Amino acid sequence: MKSSLIVLLSLIIMTNLFAQNEAQTDPPHSDLPYYEIPAYPEVYTPETVAARMIDGLGFRYYWVTEGLRAEDLAFKPNEDARTSEETLDHILGLTNVIVNSVKQVPNIRGGERPVLTFEEKRKATLENLKTASDLLKTDAVSLQDCKIIFQNPERTSEFPFWNNINGPIADAIWHTGQVVSFRRSAGNPFNSKVSVFSGKLRE
Repeated sequence: MKSSLIVLLSLIIMTNLFAQNEAQTDPPHSDLPYYEIPAYPEVYTPETVAARMIDGLGFRYYWVTEGLRAEDLAFKPNEDARTSEETLDHILGLTNVIVNSVKQVPNIRGGERPVLTFEEKRKATLENLKTASDLLKTDAVSLQDCKIIFQNPERTSEFPFWNNINGPIADAIWHTGQVVSFRRSAGNPFNSKVSVFSGKLRE
C-alpha cells in the first residue's frame, strides 16, 4: 500500500513537471498569428509576393506591440503628435482597407466605430493581416480583382491594388516603425532577439 502511494505521488509530480515544461515552451500569445513569420510560398506570383509583404508587416507588428504597457500606449514625443495607441488605431484602420481589398468588399465610410481594448485592437489587426495573406496564397484571388473601394452615401471610389502597396501596406509599415521608436523613448524597447530578416526569435 505504501509503495503504491509513493508510485502514485511520483507519477503526479512527473505529470505536473511535464505540464510546466510544456507551458514554458509554448510561445506567449500563441493564439495570435505572426509570433513567427509563416513559411514562404513555393512559387513567386504577384499574389504570393504581396502576401509575403503583408506577412513581414504582421511579424513586425506582433513584436512591436508585444509587452506594451499603459504608459507606452499613452506616450507621444510632443503635443502635436499621436500617442502610440492612436497610431495603433490608425494601423488597424489601414489593415481593414488591406483585408477588405483582398476580400473584394467596400470600405464603408462614416458611422460609429466600436470601442476596443488594446488587446482587441491588436488581435483584430493581426487577424486582418493573416486573413489577407492567406487569401492571396490561394488560387482564388487575383490582384487585378483586389481593388480598394471606398463607399459612402454620396459616391463610390475604386483604386487598383497598386495603391494598396504604396498606400496602406507601406503606411502601416511606416507607422509600426514609429511605435518602435515611441516605446524605446518610453523606456520599453522591443525584444532585441527579434530578427526581422529571418522572421524568428534569435536563440
